[in-house]
Amino acid sequence: MLRDIKIIIEKHSDGYVAYPLGLKGAVIGAGDTYEEALSDVKSAIRFHIETFGAEVLNTDEQALEAFVAEAGVTA
Repeated sequence: MLRDIKIIIEKHSDGYVAYPLGLKGAVIGAGDTYEEALSDVKSAIRFHIETFGAEVLNTDEQALEAFVAEAGVTA
């Protein structure tokens, strides 16, 4: 079954980090480029589904959109 999954990709000074929305559990990908991070997280998603089963795909609650917000926090 082909399923579209929204993926967040962050650019950092030392590379890229990617993670999916709407999966149960933690799945992370990384790479030196956007394409490497995307490929890595897609591989991690496949492994996660193979390991834990299709129930990790939270079909009841799909992320419709993702937003980036900034908040001041006192440390």
